[in-house]
Amino acid sequence: MFCPFCNAPDTKVIDSRLATDGAQVRRRRECLECGERFTTYESVELSLPRVVKSDGNREKFDEQKLRRGLVKALEKRPVASERIDTIVNQILKSMMADGSREVPSSQLGEWIMQALREVDQVAYVRFASVYRSFQDVNAFREEIEKLVQATAAKTDRG
Repeated sequence: MFCPFCNAPDTKVIDSRLATDGAQVRRRRECLECGERFTTYESVELSLPRVVKSDGNREKFDEQKLRRGLVKALEKRPVASERIDTIVNQILKSMMADGSREVPSSQLGEWIMQALREVDQVAYVRFASVYRSFQDVNAFREEIEKLVQATAAKTDRG
């Protein structure tokens, strides 16, 4: 690892710890030339499936696009940013567990909606309204009624 301060090629690891749900390793390093200390993060490079859009186009999975969509749906809602990280990791695990080289965008959307439904119902309806292209207030009403029925059934069972 090159030193970001003096560009020396040799640094030593002083401390290593798990970070963000164990998905990354945080390393404190020290330059052997100038003595400056800095932090690096190490994570597994995943070979994620490509996303197949509804029009048939294929594109590389973009984690930042997923994160932006979640942040937008959860805007001004009482949900911690760590929870967004957890949802992103959960969806990444779902994609990897699927084992396919390609994932339809519809499947990705369903995973996102399932996660949002469990975290925040308002964010779920926001996301669903864009994802399912609600055309009028009746579409909102129908989705909210489904959500209310599912919540009632869940509380009846447990």
